This record gives sequence, C-alpha cells and structure tokens, in this order.
Amino acid sequence: MQGSSALDKYDPKKAEKALKMLLIDRSNEFRELSIGIGYPTTSKNWELIILNYCLDFGECFVAWSDKSNSSDHKQVHKCMTLMRQIGIGKANMTEVSKLQNIAYRIAEDFKEIYKRIE
Repeated sequence: MQGSSALDKYDPKKAEKALKMLLIDRSNEFRELSIGIGYPTTSKNWELIILNYCLDFGECFVAWSDKSNSSDHKQVHKCMTLMRQIGIGKANMTEVSKLQNIAYRIAEDFKEIYKRIE
C-alpha cells in the first residue's frame, strides 16, 4: 500500500481526460477540499493530488462500511490519516462532514466519468 496511488488503477490518459471534465463542474469543490486539508492550490498538479486524496477517501469509505472487509492495519492507518487531515482545525462535525462528502462525491463522480470515456 505504501507508495501506491489510488490513480495507479486507472489508465493515465483516460484519467487525465476524466479529471479535466470533472474540473469543469467541480473546481470549487476541489479548491474547498484542498484548503480544508491544508494543501496549497498554488503547487503544480494540485488537482491531481486532491483527486488521489478523494479516491483514497472513497476506498476508506468502502473499508469502513463493508462488514465482510477484513481490517488491514495499513488501510486502517491510512484512513485515519486521511480523517485527521480533514479534521485538523475544524470547529465541529458539520465542517468535517461537509469535507468528507465533498471528497466522496468527487471520487464517485470521477469514477463515473472515467467509465463513460472511450
């Protein structure tokens, strides 16, 4: 798991096209999540970093919600790290939940767009 990227599962050219299409409608959400987790929007390819974060977060949701999924220590640690990034500096659970929903929705929308690209 260490050193791997959630984007490694996708064809790079299709993933890039899907990201560009997703950014047309979701650029504000990308920016809000980036600011929320403390990642600078001025760095090169920051949208790709945020997309990867969202895909990782989506995998965490599956791990948390699937009763048949065994608890891999590395996956649990990774998920807790992602949650910590979202939670740092937030005043309440509403702020945290909003960012969680943004991350999950970006991941799901990316996967849907990716599937439709030929």
